[in-house]
Parts: sequence; C-alpha cells; structure tokens
Amino acid sequence: MQNRNPFNSAVVMNPLMRDFDALFRELGQPGLFRQSTRRTERTPAADILESEAGVTLHLDIPGVDAKDIQVTVERDVLTVKAERKAQPLAEGVSVRRQERGQGSFTRSFSLPETVDATQVEARYEQGVLTLTLPRREESKPRVIEVKVQS
Repeated sequence: MQNRNPFNSAVVMNPLMRDFDALFRELGQPGLFRQSTRRTERTPAADILESEAGVTLHLDIPGVDAKDIQVTVERDVLTVKAERKAQPLAEGVSVRRQERGQGSFTRSFSLPETVDATQVEARYEQGVLTLTLPRREESKPRVIEVKVQS
C-alpha cells in the first residue's frame, strides 16, 4: 500500500485533473496579497468608497502587525507600505503547504483635488486598514438659497 499524503494536492489519479491542478497553482496563491498581472509586487485588495463627506479606502491586510504599516501622503499621492513577516517555525516543524503570502508591498493612490490630504485618518481593525480622507470644505456641496424678489 502506497503512503498517501493528504496535504499534497498533486496526488491525483486522473492526468487531466493533475493538469488543472498545476494550472491553478500557476495562476497564483490565494491568501494575503493578490498577484497582479500588471505588477510584479503583491498588492492587497482595496475598496474605495465616495460620499459627500469624502473618500474611504479599505485595504485587506490580515496578519500584518499595525507597527509594520506605514501610510504617507506626498503631494497628491497616498502611499501604503506594509510587511507581513514569516512566522518562525518551532524546532522539528516543517512546512507541508504554504498558501498565506508574506513579504512587503507598496501601493499608491492618486488623490482627487477634493480631498483634504492634511486630515487623513488611518484605523486598523481585524485585518482591514481603513483610511478616511475628508473633502475640502470648499469642495463640499453647498445649498444656495433662492431669494424671491417682490
């Protein structure tokens, strides 16, 4: 009887299934950062929301220590740098499969003129970095009173 490793996804009976398995592995590893086809570095998924109050940016970066996150604004560019460090292995432990990404990334966003870059706030909770970018007062919509002439 052959000793089968349940953690090894390459142990597949059907050659066609083995080819599919190899194709999916080549397409990238699921986990912390998504491999972009246009970039060489790994970048986290981001949602950008806009309201009358301003812009909110959410970045998924689970497993990153808050002290390893750096947010900067220079001119009209907001840049997020972070690093997810590899966890040390205990003596006698080896990796069978590793899908969670590690390493560093840098991601930059061009800020619209309507954002007040001096008032950016950053909050990190449950693996999500939330950046709040309020609108400049002069760019907020304002209601103009219509006066009636009698």
